[in-house]
Amino acid sequence: MAELVPGRFTNKVALLTGAASGIGRATALRLAAEGAKVFAVDVDAAGLATLQDEVSAASGTIITRTGSIADHDECFAAVEQCVADFEQLDVLGNIAGVSRAEHFPELSEEHYRRMMAVNTDGPYFLCQAAIPHLLKVDGNIINIASNAGLMGTAYTVAYAMTKGAIVQLTKGLAMEYAKTKLRVNAIAPGGITTGLTNAFHIPEGVDLDLMIPYMGFRGMGDPDDIASLFAFVASNDGKNMHGSILSSDLGLTVG
Repeated sequence: MAELVPGRFTNKVALLTGAASGIGRATALRLAAEGAKVFAVDVDAAGLATLQDEVSAASGTIITRTGSIADHDECFAAVEQCVADFEQLDVLGNIAGVSRAEHFPELSEEHYRRMMAVNTDGPYFLCQAAIPHLLKVDGNIINIASNAGLMGTAYTVAYAMTKGAIVQLTKGLAMEYAKTKLRVNAIAPGGITTGLTNAFHIPEGVDLDLMIPYMGFRGMGDPDDIASLFAFVASNDGKNMHGSILSSDLGLTVG
């Protein structure tokens, strides 16, 4: 874990989705430790409660909201509450995500729609809701993409589609707001040891040769690796970054 920078986010407010576990939780803890007021969103109320206890025990500031970003109205309501409670919004972190592996013909419409709703619709509507507030403070957006949005990945076609959309959401917004001080960037992790990846199920009958290119050679990363990069990009240290897609994947997409 990179060294903390105390006070780097003093007087800043960060809305983070997927904050109850994995990358979202690590990012919430990191930003709170560096002085941010964190507004944490997740469907997991119990996970949010333990996060709140941990942040509060370390004298950090956090408000939690239980809700699903798959819902358009929830996205707007979360941003509205954040601004009402903290009176501003400086950083939007679109971190929440779901994944599933299936043989392409076997992925159900239900699971396809859920991945699209959480991974793509949620970030899109949260950006819509947040940008008017972010423009007031020269804030920034960080979207969590994936190596799957940058390379072909067998058996996770729908997931790769959602993350490719996040790459283009990032680039499109960066271009549309290029003449403002709003910054929009994305981080594209490779495999990270989280509850999501630990529960990842590989269906029977897959051709493992087709999966080797996106398994990598250096193992899995850690949520704190992504949280550290997130903090750098979201802070003034990352002021030169706009429209960047930052791979943090142990060399997974190098070839």
